[in-house]
Amino acid sequence: MAYSADVIVIGAGIGGLTAAALLQEKGFATLTFEKNNYPGGSCASFFHRGYTFDVGASVFYGFAEAERSGTLNLHARIFERLGVSLATIPDPVQIHYHLPDGFEVPVFYERERFLSVLISRFPHEEKGIRAFYQELEAVYDILSALPAGSLEDFVHVLQVGVKNPGKTMALAVKTFKSMGETARKYIKDAELLKFVDIESYSWAVQDAVSTPLVNAGICLADRHHGGINYPVGGSGAIPAGLCEGIRKFGGAVELGCDVEEIVLKDGRAEGVRLSNGEVFTAKAVISNATVWDTFNRLIKKTDYNVPEDRFLRAPSWFQLYLGVDAGAVPEDFHVHHVLVDDWERYQELGGTIYISAPSLLDPSLAPVGKHVVHAFVTDEMDRWDNYKKRGSDYKTAKEAYGDSVVQRTEKILPGLADALEVKLFATPLTSQRYLNRYKGSYGPLLYPGQNVLQKPQNRTSVKDLYAVGDSTFPGQGVIAVTYSGVSCASYVSRQLGEPLEYL
Repeated sequence: MAYSADVIVIGAGIGGLTAAALLQEKGFATLTFEKNNYPGGSCASFFHRGYTFDVGASVFYGFAEAERSGTLNLHARIFERLGVSLATIPDPVQIHYHLPDGFEVPVFYERERFLSVLISRFPHEEKGIRAFYQELEAVYDILSALPAGSLEDFVHVLQVGVKNPGKTMALAVKTFKSMGETARKYIKDAELLKFVDIESYSWAVQDAVSTPLVNAGICLADRHHGGINYPVGGSGAIPAGLCEGIRKFGGAVELGCDVEEIVLKDGRAEGVRLSNGEVFTAKAVISNATVWDTFNRLIKKTDYNVPEDRFLRAPSWFQLYLGVDAGAVPEDFHVHHVLVDDWERYQELGGTIYISAPSLLDPSLAPVGKHVVHAFVTDEMDRWDNYKKRGSDYKTAKEAYGDSVVQRTEKILPGLADALEVKLFATPLTSQRYLNRYKGSYGPLLYPGQNVLQKPQNRTSVKDLYAVGDSTFPGQGVIAVTYSGVSCASYVSRQLGEPLEYL
């Protein structure tokens, strides 16, 4: 059979682009289709009236020195392999937390400096603080020593286990632990445990008890090693660099091409059908869509449907893209912030405000004398379902809710409302429309108590159909979906007879 490509990738999110780039560099012909006219999905940039806005993601791990081993500096090593240059700017503070009762915690790159902030407020918990964060360091140490690859690849797992038996066993044990349960072994102070919860919630949208320790170790330890680095030009520089690498080795990334259906034949994924009716075939198909979009929308055969409650569905977001006079953002203002008004409400919709001002690091994102401010809160589709898209009632409701978030944000940015030059608001309907995500969701989460290895891997119930992105192990976050892409490329390449060399 004459195939259109060796591998077709549905969606130019970071997981899909990573898989395509590594497979293409290895010599497999890849063809990536993306609905939008720009790549990146939630990790993309858009431009409006001289401002560059991050669509979603703005905190980036994985850019430590490329010569280091392990799984935690994947971006650096991927771009090195592709021969693509991507400039980044180090951020000295991961997140500045503004919490009830005047509790302020800037999470500095220097680990000891960060710990000293906690210890100064909770001197009676110094021993517990150090012990808990050392548990996260232990996870980091293990992952830094193990090469990235597919956990479904028996050869990979065997090789890693034989070469690193102690670390492999230690990591296996830690997969059964949660971040919150581990914290409670060492810490008793209720307010400090709430801080541990918001440390988890800031990226996992779950409290610490519901968050696997391994996931926490990746995000909350690497920030003090590889650190947080912002790509020059905005988050869209990452997918742009991956596309450059794909095309450099002869692959194709087709933008403005919406995949309507995954074509099945005799239980095998044979290719895809676009919304214009064109059909393309491949030896393997990789879906970067959510698990619900893949099996309930792209696959038309209802036998493969996945019930929504098979996973814990994360909420969506209400997002504010603001262009402001520079005077509204103090020079010593940190780039990323989390604002909690009330501990009783932080997990409710809209209860926690996330704020970033990346133009503090990269002034090219805004006109001279201006700054970009991106704020967002959790939200749900059903709060907006009754409005007609682009209708006057919808616009009025967006404006009212957006203005209320701006007003709350003035707690740390006084005068923000009066300094606005540009304000764009996006609801979960926007996320569903532009990102093709089921209900605009942040993706499927594990139920409390589930082992992190119960997260779906890259293989699916359909032969020759694979999955990447936040529906797969290890989960949400740019570095996590990058890992899913590396894992998928590793597995697919072995299935196609040409295994990838380790990064």
